[in-house]
Parts: sequence; C-alpha cells; structure tokens
Amino acid sequence: MSDHLAQLLEKAVATSFLGESMMLTQDWDDQRLGSLIALAELFAELDKRGIKTPLCPSELAYAMFFDNSTRTKSAWAGAATRLGMSPVIVDGSSTQVSHGETAAETGAMLGMNSHALGVRHDLILGEGNSFMRDVKQGIDEYLAATDDPRKVPIVNLQCDIDHPTQATADLLWLRERFPEGLAGKKIAMSWAYSPSYAKPLSVPQGIITLMTRFGADVTLAHPEGYQLIPDTVAHAAANAKASGGSFRVTDNMDDAFEGADVVYPKSWGPYDLMLERVAANKARDKAAMADIEHRALARNKQYTDWICDERRMAKTAGGDALYMHCLPADIGDEVTPGVMDLHKVNVAREAQKKVYVIMALLAGAKLPDLKERLSAYLP
Repeated sequence: MSDHLAQLLEKAVATSFLGESMMLTQDWDDQRLGSLIALAELFAELDKRGIKTPLCPSELAYAMFFDNSTRTKSAWAGAATRLGMSPVIVDGSSTQVSHGETAAETGAMLGMNSHALGVRHDLILGEGNSFMRDVKQGIDEYLAATDDPRKVPIVNLQCDIDHPTQATADLLWLRERFPEGLAGKKIAMSWAYSPSYAKPLSVPQGIITLMTRFGADVTLAHPEGYQLIPDTVAHAAANAKASGGSFRVTDNMDDAFEGADVVYPKSWGPYDLMLERVAANKARDKAAMADIEHRALARNKQYTDWICDERRMAKTAGGDALYMHCLPADIGDEVTPGVMDLHKVNVAREAQKKVYVIMALLAGAKLPDLKERLSAYLP
C-alpha cells in the first residue's frame, strides 16, 4: 500500500460517522468532517487508478427529488454504482406527500426496501431540511420496530438551508487547487444576475458556512434585498472567528472581487419573496407562486450588471482567480462566455468531486468494518 493511500485511509477512519446522516455541514464537528474529506479523497484516488470499490453490492439507493437536477442525479447514480449499489431516482411529485402523507411515513415506506436515501427539497424556506429530518425519523422508527439492523443513511442532496454535497465537493476542489490550505485565501461568494427562476439560497449559504471553517477570508456580496437566512450568516461569522479567517458582507460586487483568489458568482432569489413562497406553498396557491416567481425575476432585472466578466476578473489576485460554479451557469448573464470558456474544465472537475463526497457519506455511514473492507482494495 502506498504511503499516500495509507495516510488517507487512516484519516478516513480516524473518526467514525457510522449510522450518521449529514443534514448540514454545520452539524458535523471538525473531526467527522475531516474523516469525510479524507474518505472522499481516497475514493477519488482509487477511481483515478481504475480500482473498483463495490463495498455495498446488491443494495438499493433511492434518491427523491422535489426539484430539477442533472449533475446531482448523475453524481448520486455514479456514487451508488461505484459502491456496487443500484440507484433509483424518485420524482418527488410522484410520491403521496402532496396527498397528505407525512415525511415520516414516506421515510418508512422507502426505508422498507432501501439501503440509502438521498433527498433534494430546496425551494421552500423552512421546509426542506425539516422534511429530511422527518424522513430520517420515519426510517429509523421503522428499522427499530422491525429489529432491522440495516444502516439507511439520508444524504441531503440540497435543501433550503444547505447543499452539503456541493459545498463539500467545492472544498475538495479547493484543497486540490490550494494544497497549502485555504488559510488566508480570499473567496468571493457573490450574487449574480439570472433571468431564470428564483434559485434557492442553499448554495451560497453552504459555501459561507463551510469555507469559513478552514481559515479562508470569505466575502459575501449581494444587492439589497438578497440577504441570506440570518442563522447561516451568523454561523459564517462565528466559524471565521474560530478558524482565524474572516467574514464580511458587501453590496458591491467589484469590492468582493478585488484581490480575490476564488470567485463564486451565483444567482439566488430575493429573501422577502422566498419567505412569501412559504405561505403560498402551504395554501397550495399556484397563482400566488407564479406571481412571486414573476416578481422575483422582475427584481433580478434591476441588477443585470452583476455579472462575472473580464473586467471584474482583472480585479482579482493576479487577474486570474479561480472561477467556481455549481452549474448550470447562465452564460451571458451570471458569467460572460469568455470567462466560462477559460474555466470550463475547472468547473467540470469541480462537479466531479460530488461523486466521491456521496460515496464517502454512504460508505462511512453504512460500514462498521470500513477500514478492513477498504484495505482489501488498496494496492
């Protein structure tokens, strides 16, 4: 076994997260997060070497999506298949939730047959993350009631608060690009204009709460009215203080880009209108939901100059900061074609990291003999 792989394995099993589900990165302490990162990096290295790791053969991996997805669905399928599992994608609209079935009941129904469950539920503030926790409760109660020893972890594939697999994948990509560490690196998490739907707040919230834990100097930039959930901003400030980094908020995109090592320009919806969605959704008022969406896009149009362009990139450190995006980016609106063309390989490599994060979350949560099982695959 190579020294590098041996070191990754030791870090991966240093702190167990057997039976645990990651609902928010903020929920996990530094030790568990460190083991998750090492395990994901180990899976990435083994995959690069063409070494297969079918650790969970003949198991079923459901993923339930209440919002559109391409990359995350692909990442879930890729991760599950690499572990020897059979992935099944479930359209959230095809469940009985809209007919009154509770999240716990849905969890119990899926938990009867599944060995893992991913969930994307990101559009309504106050609902997505709590839904996932209720699903987990339903699964756990079913397993306990039937004396079933299976570990059925929940993977948050994006909620209203966080996008843990995306943020952790972004962290892995930054660790590869900056092997010296993120301490002192300037990261600009900026709102950018989009003419498409009012996107969730979870990606910027995931970035500011995770990257501040690693000593980075994080700047959050957005126009007035596009603030994030207050708790996530408070977590980011506290994380930065604890790690020796910094966190600040500005309403000027140029200010955020000045001297930045990394830029992450991404659209999200106006906070007050995202709150309005909550009541409209509870009332199942489709007309109100459509009106909110229309008003959100109209407000976005006031800030079409919030774009990641060559002029702003020239303000960054050395004029060539690393551009990041969770994809798909609205080319011509969030980012110019020229900037995207320069970074098209970078964002693809960034996206690929999600496969290994999901693999790590599943394997680490499911396998009590993780070290022994992995050792058998290491050259």
